[in-house]
Amino acid sequence: MGHSKILSDKVPTDWIGKEVAPGQIGLINHGGLPKLLTKPGRYPGIPFRNWWARSYEGARGLSDSVINFRGLTVVQVSPNQAAVISDPQNKIFVLKNSGFVAYGITGSYDVLAIVDQTHLPHVIKDHITGAILGRSLEVRMSTTTAPSSAKDCVAALFLDIPANNCAILQSGNDLELLPAGHYCITHPNVTLRGLYTLGENQFEMCTKNIFTRDKVPVRLKLYFKWRLDEPLKLATHGYETPYDALQDKTQSILTLFFAHLDYGSMVEQRSLVGSDNMENAEGSSQFLDALRTHAMDDLHAAALEYGITLKTLAVIDKGEIAGTTDKLTKRALQAQVEAANVNRDSSSKVKQEEGVPSVARIKAKARNIRVPRGAKQTKLIARLLSLALP
Repeated sequence: MGHSKILSDKVPTDWIGKEVAPGQIGLINHGGLPKLLTKPGRYPGIPFRNWWARSYEGARGLSDSVINFRGLTVVQVSPNQAAVISDPQNKIFVLKNSGFVAYGITGSYDVLAIVDQTHLPHVIKDHITGAILGRSLEVRMSTTTAPSSAKDCVAALFLDIPANNCAILQSGNDLELLPAGHYCITHPNVTLRGLYTLGENQFEMCTKNIFTRDKVPVRLKLYFKWRLDEPLKLATHGYETPYDALQDKTQSILTLFFAHLDYGSMVEQRSLVGSDNMENAEGSSQFLDALRTHAMDDLHAAALEYGITLKTLAVIDKGEIAGTTDKLTKRALQAQVEAANVNRDSSSKVKQEEGVPSVARIKAKARNIRVPRGAKQTKLIARLLSLALP
């Protein structure tokens, strides 16, 4: 360790005193300064002058990861470990697979944590697919701004990125791609933007209600299978997962697609091809055909802008779509029947109202015919009575 005053000159004996076993060092407090007993054996408390203003503080193992005694700091870590240390100027540095000894005269070296880089505790998962993207650990140090207030700040961030995954770091306006491996970030200007998997993923998505040109709602359930090839493009657009980007693009493309599709034309085509074909055929539905030929092509092209290769995109609930179309068709037919009934009833009432004056005219004419005939009969009877009487 190179400091003559730190290493004690005491010579051990084998009969009495404080014992320091092989593989250990003895710690002596010499007026507030550290002294080390490096030789194994027993150290007697006599003569008294040898222990004036000194006190024995015990022994520590030479292979201990951290020894911190009276300003003296000894750190040694194994190959899979890392030590996060703060120097007297509060600068952070990380020690890996090596040793470190320091004596702080104007300050102290604080060991904030000894980290096992292969078993980080915090698991980072994709909140959509549930895939494990990596593991992380934040090492914090306490900062005191007032006698009664203390806050923790992040001193170092450890990342364990599995194979076929990656991480995106941000420094200012620049993004950097980190491949799989073990990393430690201590620079204050570098932050973790996100973790992504480069393998193939699959998921199902239910769209929101999409309205056709004649305001008929349509809802689809889609099956996605994709692979992220360029994570930097996705991070540049501000998406946490590829699924979020695909969901936004799918909803916008389908909304634009169905806005130009008339449900009435689908009903007419359905009446031409028959209802049985709608349940099982691949090409009997107009909007499914158009969805495969146009909307999916647009979505493939849009996914490439985000660095995503769309492997598969399919509608997985065609039966439900057919059933929904059946319901809408029946509803439309019922509306047509109800409208025809209303028209027929209205026409009957109009004809009935038009017939009432005609009946009145016929009855009046009949009465007019009966009145003159009755008058003639009365005159004839009066004439016969006049001739019969003398």
